[in-house]
Amino acid sequence: MSRWAVVLAGGIGSRFWPLSTPARPKQLLPLVSSEPLLVEAVDRLRPIVAIERVLILTNDVLVPAIAELLPDIPRANLVAEPRAGGTAAALTWAAQEIARRDGPTATMLSVHADWSVADAPGFQRALTRAAEVAEEHHALVTVGVVPTRADPGFGYIQPGDNIADDVRKVARFVEKPDRQRAEEMRRDGFLWNSGIFVWRVGDFLDDVRKLTPEVAPALHAYADDLHRFFAAVTPISVDVGVLERSNRVAVLPGDFGWDDVGTWGALRRVRTQDTNGNAVHGRAYAVDARGNVVHAPNATVVLYGVSNLVAVVENGLVLITTVDRSSDLKTLVDALPRGVREAGEERN
Repeated sequence: MSRWAVVLAGGIGSRFWPLSTPARPKQLLPLVSSEPLLVEAVDRLRPIVAIERVLILTNDVLVPAIAELLPDIPRANLVAEPRAGGTAAALTWAAQEIARRDGPTATMLSVHADWSVADAPGFQRALTRAAEVAEEHHALVTVGVVPTRADPGFGYIQPGDNIADDVRKVARFVEKPDRQRAEEMRRDGFLWNSGIFVWRVGDFLDDVRKLTPEVAPALHAYADDLHRFFAAVTPISVDVGVLERSNRVAVLPGDFGWDDVGTWGALRRVRTQDTNGNAVHGRAYAVDARGNVVHAPNATVVLYGVSNLVAVVENGLVLITTVDRSSDLKTLVDALPRGVREAGEERN
């Protein structure tokens, strides 16, 4: 079977201010290792998908930088969305493009550019198995990550009836719950909604046409015109617009050290820690300090008697917040004077 990969790489990652900017958002930053997140994402796909069959969906501003980072991906595979149309529209366009190039039976593996994955071979095995299920059962398959904690920041999936030994129908999707409900769902065998999706493109497009009026008319009228297509769609997520309305969605569990690198605080989970749980990039001295995140590649930071702080030093700007409040940096950035808010962008 012919298999393609689609990497969603749009967005600016405002929760990584002041390091991230519109011209250099988090997917282009080396937040987990020495390589940018996008490069890591593509490298994880190379053993299972030929590089000429990797599509990257992004925006006009980022295309030159991505082309420089990944020169072996054909330029025609860097798709610049003219406006944010939601993941349903983005994946519909990608599926239609794959179908145009390779026919409706081609299989599409969709991932995001801003994840951390500790076990790349396990990730590859899970995607390969998902492709087999999609091809055999004509299913829209999602890989649900086995939760390692009760995290209210993620959506959840309730597995339903068995399809095969390791595959079940999706009973329902649950939006981000409160912490108590997240703990209950974890105990009850719910899985994290990772955003890993696998399907034959023809099967997915059939469901879009039948189930997704927010996108289907644009697909019918402008399947060969990127700008008109995105101008005509109503933004909606693929979860809500397609998967929650379809009767052929399947889920298989994945356990490969997946994490959504969504905030500075999340780096404490995915970076190497010292004996006191501090995750440091750069030079830092931590005395009687625990559970802190430091990003200071060109500075020295000293921590004394503090816990659960985030300290970022970037081009003369210093950000201090807590691990918990690092998920709400947009509120902070919106409240700052324009000169401070845009200082990081000017320096980058």
